[in-house]
Amino acid sequence: MKVCLFDIDGTLITTGMAGKDAMIEAFLKVAELTQLEHIFQVSGKTDRGIFAELYELHGKTLSEEAWHTFLDEYLSGLATNLPQRQGLVLEGVAVLLAKLSQRDDVLLGLLTGNVEKGAALKLGHYGIHEYFAFGGFGDHHPNRDDVARAALEAAEAFHGETISPDDIYVIGDTPNDVKCARAIGAKAVAVATGVFSEEQLKAAKPDLLLTNLADTDAVTQFIFG
Repeated sequence: MKVCLFDIDGTLITTGMAGKDAMIEAFLKVAELTQLEHIFQVSGKTDRGIFAELYELHGKTLSEEAWHTFLDEYLSGLATNLPQRQGLVLEGVAVLLAKLSQRDDVLLGLLTGNVEKGAALKLGHYGIHEYFAFGGFGDHHPNRDDVARAALEAAEAFHGETISPDDIYVIGDTPNDVKCARAIGAKAVAVATGVFSEEQLKAAKPDLLLTNLADTDAVTQFIFG
């Protein structure tokens, strides 16, 4: 059994900044600020890690209460923003997911920095949430490597058996996606559909580097031989 673990933002979809803007608005409200004092990068990180980083950058101490308040505000803002933005399912994704889902020798899961409810909102809005039965999410772990380990545990729990690292494929658009694949001994497929260029992704040494996911044959050939 093969397992494909997909990142979301920049890999499967783009939301037209619906998520990042909702995150900024939620942070400012919870932290009682009027504007951001520092520029920050979200790609390749987890929601938990991003919020902790924002708190640290602005000289504040993150509490569990603040985290849960932020989550409520963020998810509300995300639900509002998604239908108002010009996001889309990225090229080749719909065809690839349909093709993989028809096979009985592969499981499709998520390995994302999004919190689980945020992932469901995004993928549900774009009509592809039903492809994914399990995943690792950014609710609890600031470090993406830990999210990868959680995704592997979720895959094995869903499958009911131990899964060899040789049969696990992480598909993402950032160097951190490649790095977290290595943390669980998985193979890494990098796609240059996010903010990182092919040259930047190449430096991370993925097992397969693609411009996008439009070449579904290249992906399936790599996975299944």
